[in-house]
Amino acid sequence: MIRAHAVRCFLLLSCLALAPPGGTAGAQPIEEARTAYAEGRFADAARTGAALGTSEGYALAAGSLAIQGYYFAPDDEAEALLEEATALAQKAIRADPSNTDAYLRLVQAMGRHAQAIGSFEAINRGYAGKIREAAEKALELDPESAAAHAALGAWHAEVVDAAGSFIARITHGARESDAIAHFEAALKHAPDTKFVNLECALGLLILDEDEYRDRARKLLARAIELPAKDAYDRLLHKRAVARLKALDASDG
Repeated sequence: MIRAHAVRCFLLLSCLALAPPGGTAGAQPIEEARTAYAEGRFADAARTGAALGTSEGYALAAGSLAIQGYYFAPDDEAEALLEEATALAQKAIRADPSNTDAYLRLVQAMGRHAQAIGSFEAINRGYAGKIREAAEKALELDPESAAAHAALGAWHAEVVDAAGSFIARITHGARESDAIAHFEAALKHAPDTKFVNLECALGLLILDEDEYRDRARKLLARAIELPAKDAYDRLLHKRAVARLKALDASDG
């Protein structure tokens, strides 16, 4: 059975820009939601986005609630917010099955929710398979999506780490080589993105901290070096700094 930490990287936090709505109607409200997101007012972004009733709005709301629930909500409120984020991402997909970002937000929301409810319940709900399916659908829609590649790389890495390479391959089809391939693809398509550099570094360390230490250190340093574009980037920056500090400390 996959251990508790096996769900922690099933929580892709997409920081790629949302696509603009398909017309002028509702353009101002979606811009208001995006501004709130960029400024770190994630609860406001979620309310404004969801109120639009569009795929773009639901997707933005799902991502905002996932961040709000994970980083800022009290423990007794986090699970409900993450469950709502998952539902909003599913609404985004129903509203527009061709919206790549909607599937990425579902990966993000389900991953955070899986972490909140624990591995046993997450496995019972089939989250591992659902998260992989959503990430693969996003990649099918956009083969150059760095976020989808990073998500699939993290999925393979976590399952291999949790179950061991043989069991992971037999029971889940997860492979270290696939994790590496997806990380490299993510870096190829978005080399100057904080999120991609950080997530690929974390994934490599999960696979093998000794073997991939130098590569991960360079990616973490790159993530720290890149300027923060919004409030979420600032959260990622702090995470990268903390992980690099821990990595350096382990060298001593």
